[in-house]
Order: sequence, then structure tokens, then C-alpha cells
Amino acid sequence: MSALLVLEDGRVFEGVPYGAVGETFGEMVFNTGMTGYQETLTDPSYHRQIVAMTAPHIGNTGVNEEDPESGRVWVAGYVVREPARVTSNWRATKSLDEYLREQGVVGIAVRGTRALTRHLRERGAMRAGVFSGAALAPVAELVDRVRRSPGMLGADLAAEVSTREPYVVPAVGERRFTVAAVDLGIKAMTPQRLAQRGCEVRVLPATVTAAEILALDPDGVFFSNGPGDPATADGAVAALRGVLDAGKPFFGICFGNQILGRALGLGTYKLRYGHRGVNQPVQDRRTGKVEISAHNHGFAVRAPLDGPFDTPYGRAEVSHVNLNDGCVEGLRLLDRPAFSVQYHPEAAAGPHDAAYLFDEFCEVMGA
Repeated sequence: MSALLVLEDGRVFEGVPYGAVGETFGEMVFNTGMTGYQETLTDPSYHRQIVAMTAPHIGNTGVNEEDPESGRVWVAGYVVREPARVTSNWRATKSLDEYLREQGVVGIAVRGTRALTRHLRERGAMRAGVFSGAALAPVAELVDRVRRSPGMLGADLAAEVSTREPYVVPAVGERRFTVAAVDLGIKAMTPQRLAQRGCEVRVLPATVTAAEILALDPDGVFFSNGPGDPATADGAVAALRGVLDAGKPFFGICFGNQILGRALGLGTYKLRYGHRGVNQPVQDRRTGKVEISAHNHGFAVRAPLDGPFDTPYGRAEVSHVNLNDGCVEGLRLLDRPAFSVQYHPEAAAGPHDAAYLFDEFCEVMGA
């Protein structure tokens, strides 16, 4: 049986089905991580995206019950080069192919993932579709269907992946702080990293208001990663402005960094092909130190890089920059206890160079 990956600009890649058979649509992106495919699949930030893995072998260690970052697979589709023929890991409960079929994720194995990645780097992320089985049709028809599918620009997706009801992740050991965490697409490891530092984490829906957050009287407020276009997240921006007005310590990651940027009056823009993987070099501008970090974002904040700038909440600065393309990777208020980064310090999967940011948040809350 054959399968087709069809891009909106008419480029077509032929392969064989991997995972479920059928059709799926989404934004075509690539992930450069050599490990962590299970965490990638279950990251809510990948909602409505078809993810191509640049590592040649995927599925070697199967899947297990410990590594998912949420209760389901969120990617819209999956593209690999060479699926593992044998699952080999003592924690594995099933193969990746079985897992994808159970979750209804339509995928494809193609020999040309390198060509696909080069194409996306040159042309930018774009809409795509994966088709197999009864969904196959003449290419011209498939291209037309892809072009009629929704794009990512202007997509308001955080509420689609967020928890519907609040829940609590208890502190490990003695409770030192209470953190209100707004779930814009939170990964399971993030509240765990806070809990390991003595934080009781109260996870709240994406639609929560500033009044509801402040009613909990938290020691600090956290805004998570998440999918979609930050320009649509007016509710989250309003909630954060209320938190900043109240003077509560704030820490945001990924989508939360973009929300802080908007709350400060900055704009956001769509990156050509985004940052997705566990090998992005980011420099802390205060110390000059370079961290290798885990990323998953297709949008960025537009902010002055040449020193502090004024905001409605006092002076702010760009705290971190990406050394590959110079984009903003972190923001920090200089007159209030608020900071954010564009990457994933919980690093599931990925390097732990940025784990100190959770400690910094605790220090701010304890000041």
C-alpha cells in the first residue's frame, strides 16, 4: 500500500503508511531531536501540525506509560524516514506503529525526509496533508484539499488543548510555595519540575481570568507553552496584565513568553519554519553563557535587542537570544518580578541546561 505527503505548494512525497491509514491535514513542520519522539507526539503545542522527524530511525524504543506529556497524541500527522522494525527497551509496552494506530494518527514513512526538511527551510512551514488507503486520489485533487485546510496564522488553539477543570499537583516534600499555572497547552513534566522544588501547582484552564487567578492568592503565577497564534490570545493577555498589575511574581515559557510580550505592548510574528528540537543554542545576555535548549514554537516576539525599553510595567529587556537566527528567546521586567523564556526548561525530552530557571522562579517567590 502506498501513501502520499502533499504540500500546499504542490510538492509531493511518496511513501508507505505508518500508523493509521486515512487522511489528515495540518501545518507541515520538522523536529530535529534525535530522541524524545513520545514526548513530541504528546506535546499539546503540536496540535494541528504534521511533524516530520529528521532523525533517520524512529520507534527503536517503542512507547511506554511513563514518558507521555499529556493524555493523548496531539500531532495531526507523523512523518518518519525509517520506522524501527523491532522494538527494544525494557520499559516498552508496545511499538510506536501500534500506538499511532490506536490513537488514530495518520502517518507516512518516506525516504526523502532530508529533502522535505530542506524544502521547508527554503519555502517555510506550510499546510500539508497525508493520504493513504481510500483517501488517495489524483494529486491535483489532494493539493486542492490541502489548500482549503486551515492554516496556523490566526489560529486560536489554546482552549482546545487546555484542561477543562482545575487540578492540583502537590508539592514533593514540604510545601514552600503555591503556584497558579495557566494551562495553555502545558506538558506534564512542567508542574512536576515545580513540585520537585516544593511548589503546590494549581493548574487552571486557559480561559481563566485575572480575578480567578488572584482569588487563589498564589505566591507566583506561571503561563505554559501551547499551540496557535499568540496574536489571537487576547484573554490570556488580559489575565496576565491583571497579574502584573497585582505585582505577583510571574514566569512564562514558550507561548507564555509570547503572552508576556503582548502584555508589555510588543508584537509577535510567525517564524519562517520555527524552532523544534532539543539542540537550539540560546545565549543568556546577562552572563554570556550559552545553553543548549529544547524548543517547539513557530512564532516569536518582536522586541528591541539594543538595551532596556519602556513598557506599561516599567523597564524591560530581552534576556535571551537564539544564536542561530537572533530571535528573542526571553524577556525580563527590570522593575517587577516577571520573566519568561521562549523554550522549554523542563526539557522532556532534551538537555537540562535551563533547569535553573525554575530555581530562579522560586527565588523570586521567596524574596
